[in-house]
Amino acid sequence: MADDRRVIHEITPLMGKDVLYIADRRKKEFTYPIHNHEVYELNFVEHASGVRRIVGDSSEVIGDYDLVLITSPDLEHVWEQHECRNEDIREITVQFDFHMNEDNFFGRNPFISMRKMMSEARKGLCFPLPAIMKVYGLLDTLSSIKDGFYAVQQFLTILYELSRCDGARTLATSSYAKIAVEDDSRRILKVKNYISKNYMDEVRLATLADIAGMSPSAFSRFFKLHTGRNLTDYIIDMRLGYAARMLVDTSRSISEISFSCGFNNLSNFNRIFKRKKGCSPTEFRENYHKTRIIV
Repeated sequence: MADDRRVIHEITPLMGKDVLYIADRRKKEFTYPIHNHEVYELNFVEHASGVRRIVGDSSEVIGDYDLVLITSPDLEHVWEQHECRNEDIREITVQFDFHMNEDNFFGRNPFISMRKMMSEARKGLCFPLPAIMKVYGLLDTLSSIKDGFYAVQQFLTILYELSRCDGARTLATSSYAKIAVEDDSRRILKVKNYISKNYMDEVRLATLADIAGMSPSAFSRFFKLHTGRNLTDYIIDMRLGYAARMLVDTSRSISEISFSCGFNNLSNFNRIFKRKKGCSPTEFRENYHKTRIIV
């Protein structure tokens, strides 16, 4: 059977020496299929309660205000009509392709928080309502600025203010988004790397504690303190991220995917997947089928 899962790889309007592409529009519905693109994107949606936002293996129904930053060329995303009934939706999309790394102007000290945010946004970064309200006035007027320099200046201010807010959360899992494990703690980093290489097998607490040079009970507390999650949840989330990526990118059976990602029981895999992702593995795969087209 032919594999018909395809993501539109969008060719964006940014050309040559352009810095920003700003689209500020009113619409009645969302019709664009799931896609990815080389450039970065900040997408704001207003008055679209009931729309379903998919970013990688994250699927959520949004409220009246939604603001997401995506900085990975491989991360699929889409806003779907779903249960939205409002016919006066506003969407502001800003696409940009300037990179913030240690080797250019943005490697300087004033941009530290922005660089950290841009790195986190490789998994998709969703901002809380207080952060959205803080930059709402700047977003609202961005498309009306005629002078390119001042438009870029205002957009950088938006990014800076967002980088300083509390409560932003990543959407896709690291394993789905193919993001390398990063951590400030050398001990935690060694443990995460071990889990990343051995997630398909049984991962024992005693082994991880030994890698960290701690007792099992002390390591469990240390891991949760450092990651905000207990060890079992962390391993399950990593396995589910790899499984979701296989559901999208391969035609392997669900049972094959389940066992190759470290789940030794198919019904257990189905139950955990539905609890964590809000749908069954079959529904997850079919949803990607329905929202993908050939161009």
